[in-house]
Amino acid sequence: MKKTFIYILAPIVGLIIFGAVYWNFSSGYEAKEAAKALKLKQEKDAKLLAQAKANEQAIKDANAGVLRRKAEREAKEAKDKKDHEARQAAMDAKDKAGIDANKFAKQVTRLESDIKTEKESIAKLQDERKRLIDEHAFLRIYVKQAEDNVQSLKDVLDKIAAADAARAAAEAAAAKKNKDRDNS
Repeated sequence: MKKTFIYILAPIVGLIIFGAVYWNFSSGYEAKEAAKALKLKQEKDAKLLAQAKANEQAIKDANAGVLRRKAEREAKEAKDKKDHEARQAAMDAKDKAGIDANKFAKQVTRLESDIKTEKESIAKLQDERKRLIDEHAFLRIYVKQAEDNVQSLKDVLDKIAAADAARAAAEAAAAKKNKDRDNS
């Protein structure tokens, strides 16, 4: 009997211990499971809320980034447009300067040829003026000489006329003397 007692007593003691443990476990298990489930649900809700806040913040950041990039792009486009206009204005100014330089070079060439032509004309006019002044001086001298010649010719003609008159008077006097001599 001794051994049979152990066969019965040991399982009964085990059953009592198991019952106490089971009772302890089953009475607190549902509450623990409910608390665990509640805690998991709260953690999950907190995670979802944090995720939602993170998503909302990410959306705000993304929208801000989009707006910032849009503003940067618009600023870059405005700068590029301004640079393009400045470059175009510089190219137009360069082209105009080139055209003006060519026009002024042609004008300088034309004016230089005009100056050369006018200098030649001035030189011709100065030569003509000098020739005319020389001719005028020559004509004055010539006229003076001609007047002097006319005066000397008048004087010569007067002397000739006086000599002719004196000769005629002398011939008349000689003829009168001869006539007087012949008459006497």
